[in-house]
Amino acid sequence: MAHSYAERVNYMANSAIREILKVTEQPNIISFAGGLPAPELFPLSDIRESYDRVLGAGDPSVLQYGTTEGYLPLREEISAQMRAKGIQAEAGNIFLTNGSQQGLDLIAKLFLNPGDEVLLQNPSYLGAIQTFRSYQANFRLVPTVQGGIDLPALELSVKEHRPKIIYLTPTYQNPTGTTLTIEERKAIARIASQYGVPVIEDDPYGELRYDGPIIAPIKSLAAEDAVIYLGTFSKTLAPGFRLGWIVADQELITKLTVAKQGTDLHTSTLIQRATHYYLTHFNAAEHVETIRQTYKRRRDLMLDELKANFSTQVKWTEPTGGMFIWLTLPDNYDTDKLLTRAVTGNVAYVPGSHFFACAGSHSSMRLNFSNPSPLQIKQGIKTLAEILAVSH
Repeated sequence: MAHSYAERVNYMANSAIREILKVTEQPNIISFAGGLPAPELFPLSDIRESYDRVLGAGDPSVLQYGTTEGYLPLREEISAQMRAKGIQAEAGNIFLTNGSQQGLDLIAKLFLNPGDEVLLQNPSYLGAIQTFRSYQANFRLVPTVQGGIDLPALELSVKEHRPKIIYLTPTYQNPTGTTLTIEERKAIARIASQYGVPVIEDDPYGELRYDGPIIAPIKSLAAEDAVIYLGTFSKTLAPGFRLGWIVADQELITKLTVAKQGTDLHTSTLIQRATHYYLTHFNAAEHVETIRQTYKRRRDLMLDELKANFSTQVKWTEPTGGMFIWLTLPDNYDTDKLLTRAVTGNVAYVPGSHFFACAGSHSSMRLNFSNPSPLQIKQGIKTLAEILAVSH
């Protein structure tokens, strides 16, 4: 049967990263491709006990349907964490989702009509580009400059084109690892309020700070309804939980509730209850500190290996947190074409072109340092440099 699909299906595409990860499942591949946490750091015993305690309490409601907004005690716990970041939020401002990716999808569903414009930093998170494109959005792009964002270009674009939403990952951005300054954040908060264009502040990496000051979230600097904040447990607890949250004003929470009811009714009751038990009975802050120290060492090692193995013609970011380093080769390189050769040499990365909503750089790549072991980092960067040298 020849199915007659909706027009939006033409705007959907497979995630390039998901496709690359299929290749990297081979045991001999050193993968710098995924945005994966280090699995050996997952708090398995604590999570196991959390599930045992929740299931062993004899309360059958842990396996029952739940409220669409999410388990109230968990929302109260998250709201306390948000207030510690300077974001004024009560439990009623927290909305639980199946990962922050679902949060992006629900927000796009509520805000975007076909042809509406979304303003993105260029390059930007591939998953966000995919989501907005699936709702047939058009893109306005603001360039990254010296690790920050071109604020005059951003304000001019907002003023002239009035995009429906602005999407940013201001802290340890995916893919570049760069972080917006407090001055840039204040300016973005002002622009959002002045022109009435909401900002989606995606913050999956905010807890993964290795050096440098803590910088206030944009949401803490803006009017309540000017910024929609996305958080997740994927990078600090376990990505397999698929548990994230949205912080928003009451009007948007009401709309999100209706949108999610038509999607999946609610996020898993058992996962929410087990997560709440973990957060309230174990030392989550100590666990995050362990992650920070481990990832900091791996970041430092990758930066050292890049300096030791690559020429001065190659440039890369030096992130103060997060999971990624953005590497840029001379213009005559094409990292899309080189990927096959790299995988043949048992090394994988994500070509930078996938992070541009429109035609972008073919000489860049994203490297992940959180998942590979120190030995893999040393071997992988050396091998990658050798492959690129031969390809020149």
